[in-house]
Amino acid sequence: MNFWQVPEQHAHARPDALALRFQGQDISHAQLAARSARVAALLWHDWGVRTGERVAWLGLNHPGQLVLLFALARIGAMLLPLNVRLAPAEWEGQLRDCRPTHLVHGPEWAAQAQQLGARCALAVHPLDALDQETAHAAPRIGAPGTDALLVYTSGTTGQPRAAVHTQANLLANMRIAAQVQQITDGDLVLTVLPLFHVGGLCIQTLPALYAGAGVSLQPRFSADATLDALAQQRPTLTLQVPATMKALVDHPRWPEADLSCLRAVWAGSSVLPAPLVQAFLDRGVALCNVYGSTETGPFSIALPPAAARSHAGSCGWPAPGVEAMLAGVQQGCGEVLLRGPNVVARYWPDQPACDDDGWFHTGDLATRAEDGSYTVIGRSKDLIISGGENIHPLEVEAAVAQHPAVAECAAFGLPDPRWGEAVAVAIVLRADAQLAPGALAQHLDGRLARFKCPRRVFFVAALPKTALGKLQRQALASLAGEPDPA
Repeated sequence: MNFWQVPEQHAHARPDALALRFQGQDISHAQLAARSARVAALLWHDWGVRTGERVAWLGLNHPGQLVLLFALARIGAMLLPLNVRLAPAEWEGQLRDCRPTHLVHGPEWAAQAQQLGARCALAVHPLDALDQETAHAAPRIGAPGTDALLVYTSGTTGQPRAAVHTQANLLANMRIAAQVQQITDGDLVLTVLPLFHVGGLCIQTLPALYAGAGVSLQPRFSADATLDALAQQRPTLTLQVPATMKALVDHPRWPEADLSCLRAVWAGSSVLPAPLVQAFLDRGVALCNVYGSTETGPFSIALPPAAARSHAGSCGWPAPGVEAMLAGVQQGCGEVLLRGPNVVARYWPDQPACDDDGWFHTGDLATRAEDGSYTVIGRSKDLIISGGENIHPLEVEAAVAQHPAVAECAAFGLPDPRWGEAVAVAIVLRADAQLAPGALAQHLDGRLARFKCPRRVFFVAALPKTALGKLQRQALASLAGEPDPA
């Protein structure tokens, strides 16, 4: 089976069963397959899209994006989802890099899309253009090795690059993710994370469609809308990230929310804050972790429900068919390397993503327990070396975050004439809270070794983050020119 044949398979087996639910509208598997075939014909015959070409998408979550992905795959073309949180100049840079021929946009971005079309020589189409009828039939060209999806990395390590996912990559990830999460055609998956990122698209949404489950699709995350969906639609699975988890836990409705419908909540993050994990466990919901990246499916290492409590804080074990290893192990930790059928081979247009043996080097440092489970402790480039000792920012942050006045924090290294580097920490305080540096030192006494304790403390209004919410730790070094807070 090719990737684009997934809707067809379920259209034959369970034509009337729910595939997608969006803003009160239900789309069956038969309807999803028919729409995908019709749009493929439209793309090929009316828009002139050919095998190997790219079509960009700019919009919030919408069934049209999934229809477009399957339709493009059928004719051997690729989808480029643009991150709606980026600036127009960043969109333009990506469009100039991979040169799509068409841009489909949601109504909120009509003006920006027209400007991008003029500047990048693109044909621009509103979302409802996908509803046009055509008398033609679509060719069936897409093959397993055909490129299907371009997703730009977040750029935390430099200039963003587009990971090239083939149909075989996507299908393997769907199969792996569905197996580990035990998704069946009886499940209803609540999707609230953006589909322009592999987390929202590939951890649960596509695997659910692969398994014949239903997907309740939200345009964007809202704590109220999520709690409403839990109460009214009773989904069995959902995917969250720390930021959305925090919004739910902090919501006034959280204590009374009925979560009994959820078999598990999965979280796409290398490291999950312990208080958030505990908040879900305290409500009787298994909080499961998925580790991966844009280049690795991303379903690569996973913590299943049965180990959610016993291995809280761990990323779990390599998923079926995925190999993992630690390279350059020192003091018990090393860089995570991954290899598997869901791992991309290259960045656009033809830059290798893996080494000669097929291993993808993640840049993440982790430990491996005797039972084979992995725990990520930080990025290799973020390691602080003070007086010859390796200090991982995450262990500093975990201790600092336990102070009740701290909303968020980030540790980083600053040059030090005596120790080489000294630990610094940037702190976002909770509303109306105060924290003197002396009080922080007292709080950390007994929680951290003295050489790991921050020597400089900065209070900031917000931590620098990418459009996907990832911490830009390198940007924290600019605080070194600011005076220490009183």
